[in-house]
Amino acid sequence: MHLHILGICGTFMGGLALLARAAGHKVTGCDANVYPPMSTMLAEQGISLIEGFDSAQLDLNPDIFVIGNALSRGNPLIEAILEKGASYTSGPQWLAEHILLNRWVLAVAGTHGKTTTSALLAWILEYAGMEPGFLIGGMPMNFGISARLGASAFFVIEADEYDTAFFDKRSKFVHYRPRTAILNNLEFDHADIFSDITAIETQFHHLVRTVPASGRLIINASQLSLDRVLARGCWSEQERFTANGQWQIGALQNENRFEILFHGKHQGWVSNNLTGAHNRDNMLAAIAAARHVGVPPSISIKALASFKNVKRRMEIRGVVDDITVYDDFAHHPTAIAATIEGLRQKVGNRRILAVLEPRSNTMKAGAIKAALPQSLAQADLVFAYAATQGKHSLGWDLAATLHPLSATGKIVKTFNELPTLIHEVASLARAEDHILVMSNGDFGGVHEKLLAALNTK
Repeated sequence: MHLHILGICGTFMGGLALLARAAGHKVTGCDANVYPPMSTMLAEQGISLIEGFDSAQLDLNPDIFVIGNALSRGNPLIEAILEKGASYTSGPQWLAEHILLNRWVLAVAGTHGKTTTSALLAWILEYAGMEPGFLIGGMPMNFGISARLGASAFFVIEADEYDTAFFDKRSKFVHYRPRTAILNNLEFDHADIFSDITAIETQFHHLVRTVPASGRLIINASQLSLDRVLARGCWSEQERFTANGQWQIGALQNENRFEILFHGKHQGWVSNNLTGAHNRDNMLAAIAAARHVGVPPSISIKALASFKNVKRRMEIRGVVDDITVYDDFAHHPTAIAATIEGLRQKVGNRRILAVLEPRSNTMKAGAIKAALPQSLAQADLVFAYAATQGKHSLGWDLAATLHPLSATGKIVKTFNELPTLIHEVASLARAEDHILVMSNGDFGGVHEKLLAALNTK
């Protein structure tokens, strides 16, 4: 089968392209921004890429066009496909029908922690000799790739609640039909898609409806939103983690070593470099899910000792004069607070300089901006950037929103020019500082530019 993938350089669609190629299909694709590293990775797999969405791509005459969810009506290639009556589908639908069919799917859903938990689970199964396939919305450092077909029935997938395509407004994860499903947490997000949290809960319940009776839900017991989802109906086995769940964190020896309990019984001590209570919960969920496919907790615990994390999750980008620069994907206030808290537990009283770009669709809409000041409270200095023009510009006053944090006496600075931000951060940084950069985009390459500026102080 020849697939032509529209939006191929996105994380999900690029991963799908790799899976399709590995399964023996011919794959071509196009995108508005064809550039490394995704373009290089795809080219190495023999996948031809076209810049843009010219309607002339119809002449490729593929068996099917696979359309990414970032594309909408008015796109010239989409309009040409519709006019011709050519065969098209969404990425999640194609994946479900051609890769996931007849496999034991382990899906990881939740507002936060999907990528890390998916990577943890895939690594546990790999360590246990189960050779899983996977599709993850990031780059797990243990594997060096974001997607793999695998050599067994098991397939781990990051299950996103974002919509499927312009013609299918169900959440992506409804297509995956998991036998094991982690429900990590549920908060309001994706304000461009969902009107309120109830709308998101409805989609999560659609996911619950697809899990068979012999399947298992691994549920965060501390989330009232998930309780509401399950109150609508549940037909599968359930295991809960965190407080009041069957799976719990026991004794905490230090930030990187903690005890695992199942029904109150000691299972072992996890030793890992991941920081923060949120990552302990992620590991707990992965251990529980792996047990459903036959991996004993003792093996999972051993696997976690060699887990290397995911790129852009507290990734150290460089150290200059004992000043450490990190890159993290945090962009929702809950994730921002959890990330800073984890770093605080690691570095103690050393200064944390938080450098934030609020650019997600939810942030741009201002739906959760009121929670932003408190999410940054554990940082010592805060530097926030907002473009004034273009698709990433905010529709609200960033300085005014962060004023309550400034009023506490904390140094809070806002910028709309990146060079000015870089100069200010570099000039105020001193030895033993930790600069935590948080954005769900590339942030104008700020990490390397900060390191360069620190080198020339």
